[in-house]
Amino acid sequence: MKNLSRLLNPKSIAFVGGNECAIAIRRTQELGFPGKIYAVHPKREELSGIPTLKSPEEIPEPVDAAFIAVKNEPTIAVVRALAAKGCGGAVIYAAGFAETGNTELQRQLLEAASGMPLMGPNCYGFVNTLSRAALWPDETGLEPVKRGVALITQSGNIACNFTMMMRGLPVAAVFSIGNQVDVGMHDMVETLSADPRISAIGLHVEGLPDVPAFARAAALARKRKVPIVILKTGRSEQGAKVAMSHTSSLAGADTLYDALFERYGIARMKSVSAFAETL
Repeated sequence: MKNLSRLLNPKSIAFVGGNECAIAIRRTQELGFPGKIYAVHPKREELSGIPTLKSPEEIPEPVDAAFIAVKNEPTIAVVRALAAKGCGGAVIYAAGFAETGNTELQRQLLEAASGMPLMGPNCYGFVNTLSRAALWPDETGLEPVKRGVALITQSGNIACNFTMMMRGLPVAAVFSIGNQVDVGMHDMVETLSADPRISAIGLHVEGLPDVPAFARAAALARKRKVPIVILKTGRSEQGAKVAMSHTSSLAGADTLYDALFERYGIARMKSVSAFAETL
């Protein structure tokens, strides 16, 4: 099991990039994040009121989490620098990796991390109201709660919609995990099901690259009495092709997923409305 505690519940965050980072810093400030925020940009003087450092090497401490929003190739060097400084994990916003066929660049990204947890690439990141952190470059309708559901999706667009749900559902956190180069759906389920503040876990799944690992995580969540609800897309052959081009996911045979979910007591829903109501 990957140790994601620092990444998901950070006490210090570095934001590396430009406009997307400025937005993410504002979202984090609006949630009332009590920890230290660092902003990194080689040319700008400040991001959302935070004075900038010129490079990741200038960050004076090993931060718990980083939001990296630079182009895909420069991302490699940033990840390497943060890993060398003992960062607890990073969200990779950039696209143009395996989902576009660039598997070599994705391999280099994972190599540069040297074991530092990576969420993404090609992802929106997350909003965790429990830790009042938003490594998230967009609007969000989430308010801090003491206990609620965690929503995990591979799609940034779906994640944005989840943060804006106008229902009486207490949402503690929303995670967009993109290509799952490192942190996979199973890692998130294992970690979140151990948190007593999480009442249930909702998954929007395009494909599961490591089914045995997911099965182990689902069994663990069931043992911990944390229910899982799934909205599985890519059910048809055409849908599977769309999923592959979207986040480099193999959707697989739908009937096999049905059998997997039934075996581990996971409720599968076929619409977003049913998914939210079941949670």
